[in-house]
Amino acid sequence: MLGRRGLLSGTGAAVLAAGAARAQAWPDRPLRWVVGYPPGGASDTFARLIGGHIGTRLGQNVVVENRPGGGAVVASEAVARSAPDGYTLLHVDNGILVYNPALYSRLPYDPDKDFQGVGFIGRFPLFIVVRPDDPVRDFADFLARSKVRVPNYGSPAVASPHHLAMEMVKRRTGLEATHVPYRGGPAAMQDLLAGNLDSVVIDCASGIPFIATGKVKTLCCFSEARSPRAPDVPTLRELGHANAVAYGWQGMSVPTGTPAPVVAKLAEALQAGVAADDVKARYRDLGIEAAPWSPTEFQHFVARENAEWRPLIRELGIRLDG
Repeated sequence: MLGRRGLLSGTGAAVLAAGAARAQAWPDRPLRWVVGYPPGGASDTFARLIGGHIGTRLGQNVVVENRPGGGAVVASEAVARSAPDGYTLLHVDNGILVYNPALYSRLPYDPDKDFQGVGFIGRFPLFIVVRPDDPVRDFADFLARSKVRVPNYGSPAVASPHHLAMEMVKRRTGLEATHVPYRGGPAAMQDLLAGNLDSVVIDCASGIPFIATGKVKTLCCFSEARSPRAPDVPTLRELGHANAVAYGWQGMSVPTGTPAPVVAKLAEALQAGVAADDVKARYRDLGIEAAPWSPTEFQHFVARENAEWRPLIRELGIRLDG
C-alpha cells in the first residue's frame, strides 16, 4: 500500500505530466496579442507584421487586440489577470515594464511579478530635430542658445520614452527646454514644420522619413552609436555627454506561470518573425535595431532598464496620477 507521501508524489508527477502534455499540444487555438495603444501606431504596426509570421510558424492565427487606455495600464492589467497558458500575449515597452511603477503610486499590475519576458522586438533610436531654416547649427549651439531663450520641444505624450529621454538629457547636459506633449509623434512633427514648435524629440519609426530626406535638421541621436539611416548625425555620447543614452523599445511578455516549453516556443517564433525578410527590410528602412535575445536575456535587459530609469523618474518628479 502507498503511504500519504507516495500518494502525494504520485499526484505531483501526474500534474507535471499533464502540464507537459498541454505544453506539447500547444497551441491548439488562436493566440491573442494585446496591444495597449490604438491601431496605426508603431506598437500596433509591428505586432500585426510580426504576428503574421508567428502565426505561420505556430500553425495558429495571432489576433491583435487593441486595448488603449491609461498609458497601457488597461491592457497590462488584462493580460496580468489572464490564464498563464501561452494564449494571451502582451506587447510591452519601456512604459509598461519600466516606467509605470515610478509614474503611478498604485498600479493594478506588478510588472516585476506578473509578467514573464518572451523576447525583444526592437530598439527605436531617438533624435532631436528642428526646422531646416532654424539658425541653430548643432546640438552645442542649441544648448548654448537655450540659456538665452528657452526653446520648447514636442513629444508624442507625457511620460513617453521621448519625453523622459529629453528630461534625462536636460539633466545630464544642462540643456533647458520646455515640454509640449502631443497625441503622437506625427502631430508634433506637423506642428514643428508649421512653425508652432522649436524642436521635437522623435523616434526613428516616425522621424526617419523626415530626417533622411532633409525635411528637418537633426541635431543629435541619443543612441550609443550613429544610426545607419542617419550616419551624419552625431550621438550625444560623441559630443561629450557619455551618460546621455536612451531609446524607445518594444518586446513581448506573457503572464507569469506560463509553462517554460511554451515560452521557449513563443521565443523561437518571435525571433523568426523579427528575422523575416519583410520585417528586416522594414527595420532597415526605419533604422530600428533588433536583438535575438532569449527570454532570460530579455529579462536581464529589463532589469538593467529598471535600475537606470525608475530612480531617475522619481528624481525628476514626473507623475501620471498626481
